[in-house]
Amino acid sequence: MKNGSPTDDNQLVLLDARNLYETRIGKFYAPSVETLDPGIRQYSDLPSWIDDNSEQLRGKHVLMYCTGGIRCEMASAYIRSKGAGFENVFQLYGGIQRYLEQFPDGGFFRGKNFVFDHRISVGSSDTSIMGACLICGSSYDNYSSRCRCTHCRILVLICDSCQIKSDAYVCELCLKHGMDFGSIPSVEDGELVTVLDKNDLKTVCSDSKISSHLPSRNGNAAPRKLRILCLHGFRQNASCFKGRSASLAKKLKSIAELVFIDAPHELPFIYQSSTEAKNSCAPPTGQHAPPPENCKRKYAWLVASDFGGKVEADWKIANQPFDPLQYQGQTDGFDVSLAYLKKMFSEQGPFDGILGFSQGAAMAALLCAQGDKLKAEIDLRFVILCSGFALPLADFWQKPINCPSLHIFGSDPRKDRQITSHTSRYLASRFEDGCSVIIEHEFGHIIPTRSPYMDNIKDFLRRFL
Repeated sequence: MKNGSPTDDNQLVLLDARNLYETRIGKFYAPSVETLDPGIRQYSDLPSWIDDNSEQLRGKHVLMYCTGGIRCEMASAYIRSKGAGFENVFQLYGGIQRYLEQFPDGGFFRGKNFVFDHRISVGSSDTSIMGACLICGSSYDNYSSRCRCTHCRILVLICDSCQIKSDAYVCELCLKHGMDFGSIPSVEDGELVTVLDKNDLKTVCSDSKISSHLPSRNGNAAPRKLRILCLHGFRQNASCFKGRSASLAKKLKSIAELVFIDAPHELPFIYQSSTEAKNSCAPPTGQHAPPPENCKRKYAWLVASDFGGKVEADWKIANQPFDPLQYQGQTDGFDVSLAYLKKMFSEQGPFDGILGFSQGAAMAALLCAQGDKLKAEIDLRFVILCSGFALPLADFWQKPINCPSLHIFGSDPRKDRQITSHTSRYLASRFEDGCSVIIEHEFGHIIPTRSPYMDNIKDFLRRFL
């Protein structure tokens, strides 16, 4: 446990800071210790539960745990902010994930640990099943079918037999609030849209620290969407990235707003000789070049050391063939991009997180590596790093990064000729244990938007709603 060790066993309270669908399949069981399971749909509901149940915590030694420790960091600060009687709050360092690594037999943890990647859940050598089918009650803990409540879209456990009988389910929380099969969910663009009981809807202010706000109950207002700043890759622009991310934006529109901006370093118009040019806006060798004003400018977050910064008005031929490892030499220009992003956060913010693609992901990772130095100007609750890589800048990698992160990259090195899977996996390893979630897909240099990858992305983002 962090922040010391409680000693009075009679005053211990074990508090699970995870969502209901996580606690269904596994949790800690300690003899003679009271265990509290808030039974919440999403993490943003936890402050309200703490407010409503504060007397169960007052004067106690509160032992908190979650998947990797991030949620406990914020929730424990919120409890301590209540003042006298709430000083003794402790959290499991590294969360359940680290605990199971240290105790392969499960120790005091029973069942499986829900994780936000393709594995869905991770267990110990103890194969006991703690979950149960929502309909028939038989032992079951497999979420791989991704069954969801018809109303609120929370994951539910439905065994194989019951899935054959019906494809409409109502979770225990919706049943508790009087919602049943009589209500028909609304459908938009072929997908079910979240429909919550009006008494369950809550809006939370944009501050990233759970300790700095109280949730406001607003019966008729929809929850605030996450605002995500999107950073394009090298030699791209905001318009190009927005077009390529249209499917992603459409599928996230109920929970997130994506904001696209151009990077500050404008790049010259160049083209490769022969067939290298066929996929670009530039002409093949020997043909007349179109006026530059007819082509959209391209930008970068980081540039090579020999980049002069002066952009010529006309096309020029590349001085060498395309090098898939060119990103390793693009290490200059960070200070300019940092100042530019500070301005964007000030003028267009606040933003809950950053989604970066390729070089944009590398730039976002560099921001995270700054730690508390940027908190006053760029305060990130999370980052999504797609086909990302870590640049060889020693000053930025002195210690593991403590920021919730989602890493998305292709698993087949033959399909992404620019950023290999091991390069993106190494970037994920630079984040503290329990901070990073990994989604590996079978495609190339893209952001996948089909199932199950889209479900995994949404699950990650719902932790911050």
